[in-house]
Amino acid sequence: MRFVSFVKDAGGCPRFGALLDHNGVVDLSAHACGVERPAEYLDWFDMDTPCHQEARALVERVSSDPAARVELDGQGALLANEDVLLLAPVPRPGKLICIGLNYRDHAEESGMAIPESPVVFSKFPTSVVGPSGPVVLPLGSTEVDYEAELAVVIGRRTSQIAAEDSYAHVLGYTNLNDVSARDFQFADGQWQRGKSCDTFAPMGTYIATTDEIPDPQALSIKLRLNGETMQDSSTDQLIFGVPELVSFLSQTITLEPGDVIATGTPPGVGFARKPPIYIHDGDRMEVEIEGLGILENPVTGQK
Repeated sequence: MRFVSFVKDAGGCPRFGALLDHNGVVDLSAHACGVERPAEYLDWFDMDTPCHQEARALVERVSSDPAARVELDGQGALLANEDVLLLAPVPRPGKLICIGLNYRDHAEESGMAIPESPVVFSKFPTSVVGPSGPVVLPLGSTEVDYEAELAVVIGRRTSQIAAEDSYAHVLGYTNLNDVSARDFQFADGQWQRGKSCDTFAPMGTYIATTDEIPDPQALSIKLRLNGETMQDSSTDQLIFGVPELVSFLSQTITLEPGDVIATGTPPGVGFARKPPIYIHDGDRMEVEIEGLGILENPVTGQK
């Protein structure tokens, strides 16, 4: 199942939906779907809420029953892809938690020792932007970098859980680009400002649920800059996999539905290249992770 967030008109309120074989979007927010709409948007991502369970049941029915698909189409609840503007699949996560130096090959590239426990930082929710949304270069920075990452979307309230039980609390996975202003990051001596500039967390295009991604530690991961492959690795290089990260974080941080965990980036980032390569106005970035489609974003300067 592939969940999306979208608007039908620019500036509209986010609506929750699901992709159907890439040939349409079921508008699960539509009255015709008969799904109980939640009081809070993040409840859509809670696997224990009636709205989420009803949404799953409806998507399964429409996917297997052509008559149900025709009925929803006639009621205006089935939309063509070109008639919607996809947002980040979680438009405003409660928490956006990131893991640094979590690929063996990236740690080697950076000249850093393999961490003994996860290196944790965060990005502010205001850094989130959706597919095709521009990444805006911040004033005062000339060293903005890209980082392709597998992101985990939490689907159940989670506290102090064992690693072997972690997958039951994961809704699914999506692409994320951990854009980073390296000059801010290194000048500050910590990462918050350099990682959290507005538009510095492109995400999407959809959440692939865990049944579609049976092993998140066996996915190819790539980033292309203006069509040239800059990062090309596999999530089998993760030092701490999804179960370990969810368990580790949950020991001290209550994870909630719609929280997003960015699991780290492979080698090939711009600042580690010789000479360094940074992104500029007019560039285009693409993150492609196996089974998660392609997240494409243009880069623009301040207007």
